[in-house]
Amino acid sequence: MDGNIGSMLAKVRQAFFGCLPRWFGRWLASRHPDLVVAPQGDRAQLFRDVIGERQPVGALVAHAPDMKPVLDVAETRSWRRIILELPSALILTRRLVLPAQVRGNLRRVVAYELDRLTPFAPTEVFFDARVVAGLSGGTTIDVELALCPRGQVTTWVDQLRAVKRPPSQITWPGAWAEANLLPPDEQPRPRRLAWIISGLLLLLVVGLTVTVLLTPLWQRAHEQDRLAQELTRMAAQAEEVSELREALERARVGSLAVLEHKRDYPRMTGLLLELTELLPDGTWVQTLNYRDGAVDIRGESSQATALIGVLERGPGISNVTFRSPVMQVSASGSERFHIAFDYKTVAVQ
Repeated sequence: MDGNIGSMLAKVRQAFFGCLPRWFGRWLASRHPDLVVAPQGDRAQLFRDVIGERQPVGALVAHAPDMKPVLDVAETRSWRRIILELPSALILTRRLVLPAQVRGNLRRVVAYELDRLTPFAPTEVFFDARVVAGLSGGTTIDVELALCPRGQVTTWVDQLRAVKRPPSQITWPGAWAEANLLPPDEQPRPRRLAWIISGLLLLLVVGLTVTVLLTPLWQRAHEQDRLAQELTRMAAQAEEVSELREALERARVGSLAVLEHKRDYPRMTGLLLELTELLPDGTWVQTLNYRDGAVDIRGESSQATALIGVLERGPGISNVTFRSPVMQVSASGSERFHIAFDYKTVAVQ
């Protein structure tokens, strides 16, 4: 929840400064700039970021005894955010196609499926995902997934937290605007928002105290209803995720079945080649029909009555029968035949 609020406030702040004259917006934003920590091995460069404009202000060394004096640089009284910017080489990206129903719970669904989609478990990586575009008439969405193994950045995250400068965002060069690999529950609350929430909570406590003193029974019933609604909502979300997973599995099984059916389906060129080699001279086929392994041919031949034995010698051909009696063609002196048989591809040893 805090991560969503922080992202929303960032959008509002960006839109607000975009409406101001550039010099005034930059001056206003410079009172509370962002600090960008960009690790490179055991060292990290520090940048003072004011609405996207960066200025180098120092460097850090991993496992330093005390980072706090180094972080309090450039006469900056307070940093609005601490941004950990990882090298692009540490970031793994992948494109996914998921059902459109997961758009509202994208991060939760990706975390639930992460061990199937990647070699990692959710606890082993920092990750984020976004919807790139809709596909297939709106039934599926194109999703971009970005992740980084925790072991490669945990040192910097833990050290920043140890000196009371926890990172608000983990990103990388070239990331999309709202990308943040840090899980929402590990993101610090915005300071001004915390002050506002504290005041609202104080008023809420006073109001609840009066309410509890005056109407204890109503308060208890209201709380029970709220908990029941929350439980129903969570159960519905869990059922939706389970149904989506089953739908994905059915789609995967169906795809495999189609591929297996296509593999077992005989090639018509092989059947035509066998008939060309088997049928004697003076025989030609006028029509050939194939359906689910059953072949039906019509034509004329000077040796129509002998075709049964000739065709039975062919590999993959079985159950050869005449569908109708052989008829003599007076004009050509040949015999008209209608033969049916079963055909399947013979595996090459």
